[in-house]
Amino acid sequence: MSRPTLVKPPASLPHHSRIEDVLQLLPLTDVGPDIFTNARPLWHPPGARGIFGGAAIAQCLSAAQFTIPAQEYTVHSMHCYFVLAGNSEIPILYHVERVRDGRSFITRTVQARQRGRCIFTTTISFMRTGSGGERTVDHATRMPSAEECPPPPTGSETDQDKIYGDDQSPFESVRCAVKSGSKLEPQDKVLRQWIRARGRISDCPPNVREDEILRGQRLNQPGDNHQAHLSALAYMSDSYFVGTVARVHNLMRFANKRNIERTLKSFTGSDEEKQAMREYLERIAEEEAAENEGVQPDDRRIDMMVSLDHSIFFHNPRAFRADEWMLTEMQSPWAGDGRGLVVQRIWARDGTLIATCTQEGCVRLMQEKEIKL
Repeated sequence: MSRPTLVKPPASLPHHSRIEDVLQLLPLTDVGPDIFTNARPLWHPPGARGIFGGAAIAQCLSAAQFTIPAQEYTVHSMHCYFVLAGNSEIPILYHVERVRDGRSFITRTVQARQRGRCIFTTTISFMRTGSGGERTVDHATRMPSAEECPPPPTGSETDQDKIYGDDQSPFESVRCAVKSGSKLEPQDKVLRQWIRARGRISDCPPNVREDEILRGQRLNQPGDNHQAHLSALAYMSDSYFVGTVARVHNLMRFANKRNIERTLKSFTGSDEEKQAMREYLERIAEEEAAENEGVQPDDRRIDMMVSLDHSIFFHNPRAFRADEWMLTEMQSPWAGDGRGLVVQRIWARDGTLIATCTQEGCVRLMQEKEIKL
């Protein structure tokens, strides 16, 4: 009988944030070296073909980080491919291969497998801190001004109404208004949102044994847990990513109630879970309707929209906290032949450029003749 984890999920540690619980891995030393598995079931977004892609990205990064000297090396890039849709009802095994350990760079590949089949693969490169030397070439794209994107909520009850993400979600976001009614071409539109992990990510390094934590040893050591912030950023980097292609073309997926009912028809969960899904989809529908107010409706319908590959370039991997507001900016320079490309930049609240991400996805419209992936 299938189950979402190999072992019963461990109890949440009192100092862990929601996203740390979501991304927790367990080493499978009895199975083999450098093999890990998800400690908890993974989220399957409503209407998606499989698990949330950000979970596979982040957990592969976490698995690779277990195999490097954490204080000496930090990730600077990862290049990923989504091979098959992940099944949220089946455990995932993460196999790490130690490709190279150099003096300045370390390379790892990670495969995520279910029932022996690869569903996701990535190559990750780590760089020794400070190995670039004292004299460097420096420049960075500037963060948009407050006129282009208002600051995130400050904490008042009114401001909190603008935040998306309930207590069960590991992160929350605030979308900036999009002037979709303008005459901008799809490739010229820019979509922005503020995003952060919910709660506070602990200062305890992720690879410390739980018995040490429970005895109060090595708890809350400042600066030890930058890896958790990097994994959290990797998780959130997949939020509304390939969907940018649909948004810049004003293609609405759930504003049509028939699409919501069509999605719910295939749902197999409990009545309570189904109602939660309905509310989630209706919330997305409200967002789509507000974003496309005053725009001539587009009668084209999306048949398939899935991620194919995902890359992250970490520019300042130790200069941010993923549980503080970060600004993301997304733009699609090209779409065609049933695919679309999106580029994303992420800044810390102080304007530091944290990362640049790219994603290509399969974006297919309803056709008279069925096309299979």
